[in-house]
Amino acid sequence: MFRLKESWLLPSFLFCLVLSRDLPAQKLPEASSGPSVSWQYLTASPPGDYTGPERCRSCHKPEFAEFNKTVHARLAAPGKDYITGCEVCHGPGKAHSDAVEAARGDDQKIASALKQFPIFAFRANPQENAARCLTCHITSKQQDSFAHSEHAAHGLSCNQCHATHLVDEIKDQSKGGLTYPQAYFFQVPKLADEVRWLHNSLLKRSEPEACYTCHRTIEAQFALPVHHRVPEGLMKCTDCHSPHSSLNRASLNKPYWETCVKCHVEKRGPYVFEHPAVKVEGCVICHNPHGNTNRMLLVRREGRQLCLQCHTAFHGQLGVPHGRLGFAPGGECVRCHVAVHGSNWDENFLR
Repeated sequence: MFRLKESWLLPSFLFCLVLSRDLPAQKLPEASSGPSVSWQYLTASPPGDYTGPERCRSCHKPEFAEFNKTVHARLAAPGKDYITGCEVCHGPGKAHSDAVEAARGDDQKIASALKQFPIFAFRANPQENAARCLTCHITSKQQDSFAHSEHAAHGLSCNQCHATHLVDEIKDQSKGGLTYPQAYFFQVPKLADEVRWLHNSLLKRSEPEACYTCHRTIEAQFALPVHHRVPEGLMKCTDCHSPHSSLNRASLNKPYWETCVKCHVEKRGPYVFEHPAVKVEGCVICHNPHGNTNRMLLVRREGRQLCLQCHTAFHGQLGVPHGRLGFAPGGECVRCHVAVHGSNWDENFLR
């Protein structure tokens, strides 16, 4: 008996002994890829072509002040300390600065100098503008595939939504906009434009106002009585959609119904008996995701009419008994088929 107890205590003793020793700290894994090649277009010019950000400040004071508050102002090309600030995005500017200073305030000479020694001012076509940003922004939030996105296909570029220096980009509040009844009762407090800009991906306007610039129909849908709480600030467009690129329908972050069940987790399943419409077409076959006048964002006012869009065998026969017990489907389908999203108990979604 003593030996059995002793053999039982030995593993516990050894375990405590191991825990009492100092264990080496875990090390972060080394990067598997080499350094980024996103700076190659800048390093192609010799050092003498660069002038430094302070010289840009002499003419572009408002832009310099705003730009200096962003993380972009602290960028520098690896191993090329002379490429910093403004010239990271606009390219080498020494020839540009020398020509403008040589004009000595003469408007005609300045115009000639700007034409003869231009810098990249993001006034090119959308593809060139986006390509300049994508030399660096290629590793996060699906930006590397922006060229294949819906926004790029419609001629949009990064600088139409984002501003590296927030000058003359504040929305004119005097124009007003659509009002929402719920906003009179509750709305998330809004930050000052500059604070919001610095902490929200340098967007010119906050969401959803930035999206409403083009998506006016969606703005009208969010003004309807029943809607997701986007206007109140509890949700953002980018919670569901990817503005940069997506292989999913409507530029969704996740395919079909998976976008919805990120929040509506009780509808995720999996169920023993799935509702095929949900898995094939997605939630939008029954619900309008932006806004509606119907309860639960249903695309039809009456629930039974919604069901009869697919279950056509009973279309026009609402008084005809069906099922094993001969019930007449004269009311709402969900009075009996309560588990319309899926069921673990009944193949007809009766519970």
